[in-house]
Amino acid sequence: MPWTSEHNIWLTEVGNHLTTNDGKPVTLLEFSPDIDDKIIMSKWAKHIRNHYCFDNEIDFFREGTGLSRRDYLLGTKFPTDSRGFGPGIRAGDFGEILIADYLEFVLNHWVPRTRYGNKTIRDESTKGSDLIGFKIIDDSESIQDVLTMLEVKTQFSGKKANPRLQDAIDDSIKDELRKAESLNAIKQRLFDKGKLTEAKKIARFQNPIDKPYTESYGAAALFCESIYDDKVITQSSIHAHPKDDKLFLIVVKGSDMMSIVHNLYNLAADEA
Repeated sequence: MPWTSEHNIWLTEVGNHLTTNDGKPVTLLEFSPDIDDKIIMSKWAKHIRNHYCFDNEIDFFREGTGLSRRDYLLGTKFPTDSRGFGPGIRAGDFGEILIADYLEFVLNHWVPRTRYGNKTIRDESTKGSDLIGFKIIDDSESIQDVLTMLEVKTQFSGKKANPRLQDAIDDSIKDELRKAESLNAIKQRLFDKGKLTEAKKIARFQNPIDKPYTESYGAAALFCESIYDDKVITQSSIHAHPKDDKLFLIVVKGSDMMSIVHNLYNLAADEA
């Protein structure tokens, strides 16, 4: 379902060996997009746009509104850029999609992209686990099949870094309780889109008692370089997480992140 992976070349691992205060390693990534690369930016914008509305759906959905494709997307589908919770939701959606791409293209998972298209209120977050990815080894329903649940937090503004990694870790604690409902939601949305083959894959992971598999948990935080602080990361703790041995941590930092987000969403609307 993803529409491009080329922007992932701008996401690179930093050789900085960070750990939490209880010794858990943290993967630190730097995101440095080249906004002057019009080809990759255009593909990336399409990738973002189709998370909210498939290109072949836009004209049907906007029919009767009197809106252009651009105005429909900016006025109805995308989180707002300046009103209320809109900018924070836009940043959050962007962060989740970027980490979903990392989970899919770097960590080799299948990550269904069903989270944003059916929002009723565009300036609200979708309920449930932020990201769920799958590794299916073969058709034998092996214990080596993997389900990964990942919580993502962003901070692209402010004067100092907030404990967003800790927030993601704390939210990850709830993922086991949200798993059944989140899997059902993904399965139902895939079915609604007519993607029956993909929807059926979810069934592999809905009965872990009779059909066990490997579980993995992740927590990720994204920061603007201007407020990023190693100390805030290293003060995080995984002590309260019941599956701390199955938990991995990711931090992403980059310059002018909110500006990049707005540029990307505007491009996604302009090129629709």
